[in-house]
Amino acid sequence: MLRNIQEWTMVLAIIGLITLVGNWIGYNVMPTQALPGMILLIVISIAGLALDKLLPFNIPAIAYISLIAIVLSIPGVPGSETVVKWTSEVNLLAITTPILAYAGIAIGRSWADFAKLGWRSLVVGSLVLLGTYLGSAVIAEIILRMQGII
Repeated sequence: MLRNIQEWTMVLAIIGLITLVGNWIGYNVMPTQALPGMILLIVISIAGLALDKLLPFNIPAIAYISLIAIVLSIPGVPGSETVVKWTSEVNLLAITTPILAYAGIAIGRSWADFAKLGWRSLVVGSLVLLGTYLGSAVIAEIILRMQGII
């Protein structure tokens, strides 16, 4: 368990540092200003991952992480104003960039497994991505036209 926590901490710290830089460059939020929120997000994530390993329920870790974050940010919970204030300094898109990069690296490490899936998987995956993109574009077009924005 200790080894898992060390690995999670290392990965989340790297993602946190990249997020702070992205937050600074993309959204003009100084790293020192966003650091408390980033540390809090890392601690919440580690707590949720630990609960996933410790509790006997078959619930994904993201559920524990979300539950902890929701409880900590409920108005009336002691310290919730501070939690919301700190985490609001960290932009969501600044977080997604390093996470997606890490996911790409993780997938890239298993090219042999990916190659075993065959060319059909590549075609199906491409069609799913294309369908998702086109579906999102059509829905956005309809909604924006209904609202008179375009």
